Amino acid sequence: MSEQPSFFSTKAVRTIALLVIFTLGIAIRLYDFTDLPLDFHSTRQMLSMLKARGMYYETRTDVSSEQRSFAIQQWKFRASVEPEFFEKIVAWTYRFTGEQVWVARLYSSMFWIIGGIFLYLLARRLTSVDGALAATAVYLFLPYAVIASRSFQPDPLMTMFIVMFLWAVWEWSSLTPSFGHPSSTERGAGMWSALLAGLFGGLAIFIKFPAAFFIVGGGLGAVLSYRSMKEALKEPHIYLMALIGVLPGAGYLIYGIFVAGYLGQQFSGRFIPTLFLSPSYYIGWLNMLNLVAGGMVLMLALLGLFFFDDKKRRFLFGLWVGYALFGLFFNFHISTHDYYSLPLIPILALSIAPLADSLLSKLAQLTSTNLLRFFAFCLLLLGACASLWNTRNQMNAVDYRPQAAMWAEIHTLTDGYNIAGLTQDYGARMAYWGWQNIGSWPSYGDLLYSSERGGNQKFEEQFNAIISKKELFIVTDFKDFELQPFLREKLKTYPIFAEGDGYVIYQLR
Repeated sequence: MSEQPSFFSTKAVRTIALLVIFTLGIAIRLYDFTDLPLDFHSTRQMLSMLKARGMYYETRTDVSSEQRSFAIQQWKFRASVEPEFFEKIVAWTYRFTGEQVWVARLYSSMFWIIGGIFLYLLARRLTSVDGALAATAVYLFLPYAVIASRSFQPDPLMTMFIVMFLWAVWEWSSLTPSFGHPSSTERGAGMWSALLAGLFGGLAIFIKFPAAFFIVGGGLGAVLSYRSMKEALKEPHIYLMALIGVLPGAGYLIYGIFVAGYLGQQFSGRFIPTLFLSPSYYIGWLNMLNLVAGGMVLMLALLGLFFFDDKKRRFLFGLWVGYALFGLFFNFHISTHDYYSLPLIPILALSIAPLADSLLSKLAQLTSTNLLRFFAFCLLLLGACASLWNTRNQMNAVDYRPQAAMWAEIHTLTDGYNIAGLTQDYGARMAYWGWQNIGSWPSYGDLLYSSERGGNQKFEEQFNAIISKKELFIVTDFKDFELQPFLREKLKTYPIFAEGDGYVIYQLR
């Protein structure tokens, strides 16, 4: 591939192209930066928001004791699966910025941008500068990647460490391709690469356990690119990487299950064997892929695998197999939660790189003059800007800031009452902006999930159990409300306590 003519033929042009790509990638993530974190999987983001606020309020002495106790209680009460690493960073930053919603958004965007730097370095080793620039553009500009990489959840940080691991493990694999008699310089470089790979892989798994599928898949792909499994088992660096990679996650797992005890029930329900017989599982997975990448990008990425040589194809194939096994294990979530496919985006970008390299090489042949080359570059830039403008319009479509005032208004009306309700995010918005707990009625999706797992609780029993000792029932999630006719008919029998723009409150007793 390196012998092909390069579209970005000079160092100055390559530098300008790289700066343009990263500048646009940063700029689109800074747009509408202060809006509330309700644009992308708000339930997961609100969980981290509440935890970060609780950690922050634990250190504050300038707030009322009631607020401080409530904030800490919400932090401690809510479930923890992943380590609260990201939340601790945000809570620490609040000490300097105050409680600002954009703090987490800034960190997540920074994590994704750093991942883009390492993806560029890796793609350049796998293809060429042209292919690496194209792969980086896909990674930074894909509409779903822009939205998801601004969210307050551990996935952008996990993805960053996955990309960094892939870069390090490929560097190690290419530095130690055989078991001859490497020089002391090669041994030293190989050792450092192995240490970095183990560290980055271990951090990725520590941040979120599903990263293990991508770490193992990419690691095996890199190892088997230059050697057989029999040879690999003789390489001490592999055991070093595995040990460093396993320790952080294993330590957290042992602590969470056997010491603190809060992880015992958190891993149930993620694998449902009966889903393999259900067409909805496979259709749902395809729908998630279409939402994350789109059919065209997915097709180009899979076609791009044919453009790699055999060694590099094994590396990419290991990544794709890791993602496939990940989707088979987390079969419910992969078909219902699009952000579970977020780590697929760097795999897509790397897979497209050789195809883009060939295209740009052909374009270089067709643009023999500087004027034609400049015109072609402007067309590429126009396409990138058009895509980012559509993403900007999507982010601009809804202003979530009035939500804070609405929940404060609901709190004013319901203060002192015991309340239940069908609200977004299981009452997290009420807890965050309304400073009040709410007994949460299950969403339509929860009812389907319970049915998939064999639940058969009757409506009347469930309703009576949830409203026991409750005085008011709030409805704010009207889309979900329309999907639950039994609940609608039941609440019609109760008088309306209050209603406003975005909510209805029923008086139970």
